[in-house]
Amino acid sequence: MFTKDIGIDLGTANVLIYIKGQGIVLNEPSVVAIDEDTKRPVAVGTTAKEMLGRTPGQVKAIRPLKDGVIADFETTEIMLNYFIRKVNGKSFFTRPRILICCPSNITQVEKNAIKEAAEQTGARKVYLEEEPKVAAIGAGMDISKPSGNMVIDIGGGTTDIAILSLGGIVNSTSIKVAGTKFDNDIIKFIREKYKLLIGDVTAEDIKFKIGTVFPGSRDEKMEVRGRDLVTGLPHTITITSEEIEEALRESAYVIVNAAKSVLEQTPPELSADIVDKGVVITGGGALLDGFAQLLNHELKVPVFIAESPLTCVVEGTGVLLDNIPLLESGLNKNY
Repeated sequence: MFTKDIGIDLGTANVLIYIKGQGIVLNEPSVVAIDEDTKRPVAVGTTAKEMLGRTPGQVKAIRPLKDGVIADFETTEIMLNYFIRKVNGKSFFTRPRILICCPSNITQVEKNAIKEAAEQTGARKVYLEEEPKVAAIGAGMDISKPSGNMVIDIGGGTTDIAILSLGGIVNSTSIKVAGTKFDNDIIKFIREKYKLLIGDVTAEDIKFKIGTVFPGSRDEKMEVRGRDLVTGLPHTITITSEEIEEALRESAYVIVNAAKSVLEQTPPELSADIVDKGVVITGGGALLDGFAQLLNHELKVPVFIAESPLTCVVEGTGVLLDNIPLLESGLNKNY
């Protein structure tokens, strides 16, 4: 039976799957709804995300990945199994080779957990690659030459920043400040300023509809509904882009400072290349208004948003799946 090669971007917020020869076949939230009484999954992915904050007592909607790594091994296994069976259809009994992406700078124990979760789905062989490297390949950057390239991948749980040259990572860092942290910042800001409690879904909505991280970049308003912490009753407020910039400022600068730190530790020749070529930002965070302007203003280098920031990592797995022999030999240097 013909075996499909599968590339997986196992993200804190979303799971994307690429099948060689078919392209991206799945893009669903990394959420599983579990029945607390029977410990069995009720829903996975999009359906489960719709249940976040809206489930009855015995059903709990959870995100099994936290900060880019597995927080709940059993649930991650259930989720991966479900998604792989969904995309592999009737041929689920064939054992695919799986290339899975993980944040840079995670521990060997965390890498082993990701690999084991993929192996438990029935994979014949599992390869691990670092996210910023795969994101750079997916964004169309040629990292095979002896020339510096810089990528900032702002995901759901982590932001990975890397300098790449000759097909490898020269210098990198991974920080646990990304999309989920921004959502939490908005929730905290509204709770403290307006004594109004909102959920994760509402916070994410605010972030993309009126949010910005660059002062003056956006001037919009939005009505927000939530629960008044004083009266306990539903209440509506109006919030502005300026307030969201204030809420996100501290976290945005953690990413800026991490990028500065990586640049400061980069050999001068590669730094010169980056001044010429600029920095490419990928991941869902790249879509947050003002990020390119903020990084450009602070790093003093050109900053570009990848053509399809949300799918760069999984598209990069597609390129790598065409180079399985190189992955096998461990010589995966030139793509």
